[in-house]
Amino acid sequence: MFHPSDIVKVAAAVITRPDGSFLLARRPAGKPYAGYWEFPGGKVKPDESLLHALRRELLEELGIHVEHAYPWITRTFTYPHAAVCLHFYRVVQWHGEPYPQENQELSWQFANNVAVEPMLPANAPVLRALDLPPVYAITNAMELGIKLSLTRIEHALQAGLRLVQVREKGMMKEALHVFAGEVVKLAHRYGAKVLINEDIRLCREVGADGVHFPSSQLMNLTELPGIDLCGASCHNAEELFQAERLGMSFVVLAPVLPTLSHPESKTLGWQKFATLVRECSLPVYALGGLRQEDLTTAWEHGGHGIAMMRAIV
Repeated sequence: MFHPSDIVKVAAAVITRPDGSFLLARRPAGKPYAGYWEFPGGKVKPDESLLHALRRELLEELGIHVEHAYPWITRTFTYPHAAVCLHFYRVVQWHGEPYPQENQELSWQFANNVAVEPMLPANAPVLRALDLPPVYAITNAMELGIKLSLTRIEHALQAGLRLVQVREKGMMKEALHVFAGEVVKLAHRYGAKVLINEDIRLCREVGADGVHFPSSQLMNLTELPGIDLCGASCHNAEELFQAERLGMSFVVLAPVLPTLSHPESKTLGWQKFATLVRECSLPVYALGGLRQEDLTTAWEHGGHGIAMMRAIV
């Protein structure tokens, strides 16, 4: 067991091109885990900021100057020889063409079709998080009506939406079963994934891709069901910790801003949101009063993306 003071702090970069591909580097001979693929980056020096370390390492390793990077997830991993705390940043703008400065191999890859192996153990789980899209839509058929809701969902899917949660608390069981089935059919036609709020059985019956757990249900879970994609709603540090402990695929943190449905509810605001997600190992979607134009703000504050209900299109 390593003492906390012995944990090596690392700044790691997910260097992403507009087509969604990201850069991996193969560790050269002479280094631990030589031949393994990883995200570029390196150790943070004493009294050095994470962002400064990221910029320095990428200049040394790849010869590029980072122009724009967003904080993302943080993962701690214990190897036989060391414990590391990896602070991942998504690098979206840089100057120069990445070139191996330290005899490493480089390869551009896609999260859903990584063609190089083996991956460094600490980095492998990050690929699953990278495959999550930036926008998470939540249905609102009880307010809009089923027909209009399905029309809006299809328009959003045509525009690129790839992750949907069916959440209809007031809908009768039979109607919900039919509606959820229609959403799954639509989504799968466009290569999108669907999560069902709370109901594991309904998820399996309609062929959905996962389940989204409300915070009350999250706090009573002892383990995840045998379902590929599991999300959860969180509102505070305790709930985030529980989601991490269980190994959720992602979480939604809310409310960030005032909402139409709960205008008087106490909001987190962006600074509190950033504080809560700073050391989180899971991708976090910001929720509450947000629109598409808030996506960059969410990225700047450490979010994976945004979740929306009324602004679904």
